[in-house]
Amino acid sequence: MASNSTPQTPISDGQWLVAADIGGTFTDVLALGPDARIVPMKVLSTPPDFGTGVITGATAALAEASVQTTQVAAVLHATTVATNAILEMRGSRTALVTTKGFRDVLEIGRLRRPLLYDLSWKKPTPLARRRHRYELDQRIFADGHIERPVDPQEVAALADQLRTDGIEAVAICLLNSYVVPEQERTVADQLRDLLPGVYVTASVDISPEMQEFERSSTAVVNSYVGPVVHDYVTELGHNLREQGMVAPFSIMQSSGGLLDATSVVERPVQIIESGPAAGVIAVQKLAQLLELDNVVAFDMGGTTAKASLIENGQPFVANDYEVGGGMNISRGMGKGAGYAVRVPSIDIAEVGAGGGSIVSIDNAGALHVGPESAGSRPGPACYGQGGNQPTLTDANVVLGYLNPEAIAGGRVHIQPELADKVLQSIAHPMGREPRAAARGAYEVAISSMTKAVKAVTSERGRDPRDSVMVAFGGAGPLYGASLARELGIGTVIVPIHTGLFSSLGLLVADTEYQLVAPFRAEHAQPNELGRAFDDLVEQVTSKLTTSTADADSVQIERILDMRYHGQRFDLRIPLPDGIVDENLVREAYSRFHAEHHKTYGRAGSDEMIEIVNVRVRGFVPNPITIAQALASDSVPTFEESSRVCRFSEDVDTPVISRFHLSAERRLGPLVIEDMDSTVLVPPGATAHLDKFHNIIITWTSTHDEETK
Repeated sequence: MASNSTPQTPISDGQWLVAADIGGTFTDVLALGPDARIVPMKVLSTPPDFGTGVITGATAALAEASVQTTQVAAVLHATTVATNAILEMRGSRTALVTTKGFRDVLEIGRLRRPLLYDLSWKKPTPLARRRHRYELDQRIFADGHIERPVDPQEVAALADQLRTDGIEAVAICLLNSYVVPEQERTVADQLRDLLPGVYVTASVDISPEMQEFERSSTAVVNSYVGPVVHDYVTELGHNLREQGMVAPFSIMQSSGGLLDATSVVERPVQIIESGPAAGVIAVQKLAQLLELDNVVAFDMGGTTAKASLIENGQPFVANDYEVGGGMNISRGMGKGAGYAVRVPSIDIAEVGAGGGSIVSIDNAGALHVGPESAGSRPGPACYGQGGNQPTLTDANVVLGYLNPEAIAGGRVHIQPELADKVLQSIAHPMGREPRAAARGAYEVAISSMTKAVKAVTSERGRDPRDSVMVAFGGAGPLYGASLARELGIGTVIVPIHTGLFSSLGLLVADTEYQLVAPFRAEHAQPNELGRAFDDLVEQVTSKLTTSTADADSVQIERILDMRYHGQRFDLRIPLPDGIVDENLVREAYSRFHAEHHKTYGRAGSDEMIEIVNVRVRGFVPNPITIAQALASDSVPTFEESSRVCRFSEDVDTPVISRFHLSAERRLGPLVIEDMDSTVLVPPGATAHLDKFHNIIITWTSTHDEETK
């Protein structure tokens, strides 16, 4: 099926955009040219030098398009470099400078445990070790009164000590500095002068909010990954230019917007969830195109499976989250497993179940999937690169779901005999044959992934059955239909370019910049609130105008962080457009009551409300639409065939391409092979194609539970 007309993208003749997303197993690249021509490319990731995979994929995509690298108008990137630095504990030697008496705030934290009764759990080791946490004899009171100002001579002596201790990065977080930020910035400026080459972060420039622990942790994380991100971005930019790609270079932020690479280096903590955020933005744009209100974005790659909720066309954005604490499914009092980060991020729940996740059995004979992963090196056993442990990809090969010859457009060759061999290592102890053990691993993975979806739906007071699921990523379409059935979701959408959908999200994402400021008035006076917003709007507009050279294109969203008096957690409430007056404040209060009731099941009165922060999100809308990015006028040559697949029993299953489907429903089971992923339509489900080339999978009411 091909569209009748080709949408025109706002790209000058002969110019191309390159979008690259790094995953744990694959690096995904999309090149978008005039007339909405898209060239996809999927290559194995290249740890530890992930930039090599980006260069390899980008040059290969451009070569396939028969265009020169000098024709690239922009390079858009989603990266895991900041996340990997934390997960692998290979960031910089980082120091924390704080107020006398508050050296151990990172150690104390919030006294929380992610699992209350897990006696083997250990708190994460602070990224700034105790011997690298230094105190200044200064004090700012909560009302802004400076009892003891910073002594420049004390800072100079501190710089000598930091130099002696071999410190590579410094985070500064003084008590109550968010009220008087100049004190902290003075320390930061002096240390930068005295310690050239040392990365310095002032917490008030990253998260100027109350809550000393979260602010300290955020500043430390920013400094810990700062030099790593700086070196990565600098080297990648240099290598792109060497290849002839001298175009602007932008990186996806955790909040879902693009920002120029230079600004990202200043605040690298903003890109920790870079890759997952790009995928959610692609789903958001798709939901708006299809006029869907509530959508669960389900992204499964080689290492993890991730879920996020889009409600009324907008993704949930959290003000804080944790990184480096294993699987990110914690909420509220269940936090504590990772490092607190208080910057805007799309709320994404994550579990360790991906194509490369290792399948194992414990001493009691129970089957487990992940969280350990074989990654891209050595990768699953069936890749023939030396992997000797069974993974979900090996299980899918044994089950017949994956092409027994090659995947990723033929760039990764499969050796099914190796998959069968490693599956025997878990099948024999269980007294089962390999296909039965492989099916068991598939079902265990489904059970694990339900936790991620429930974390962003039912645990937030939303019923997943009210949503449509969009399944994407290299492995997402293999599991999406079965996962949806488990959760009671009736419809699954698998978009075109599904295995590279996060890269597609880069092509359609807006350029974005956000700022936050504390709001400390006892009662929300409209004039004070208006002035606070106006100041942030001016700063955000100035920043984006510098990048876009067009102030008229900047759009502004105003947000309030609100809670009831005495509460620890706050909710993000968008402020309606218009002049800030009493009517607009009352509307904000009404929205807060409604959201609090939806989230927590109760609501209070206006007198109980407290405004904690004001936020401004400025963005420049992307002229490229999702419809243009989804356009496809080429129908690959693909002969329909069949192979035996294992469900509750062995079934001879048709193997087709996406374009063998039409608007009429076709009954499963089906295996639908794309260049970048494989879609599984189980027995009892149907599939058809819509006008945007999306595969629509629905369940029939007569579905037999035994065929799941």
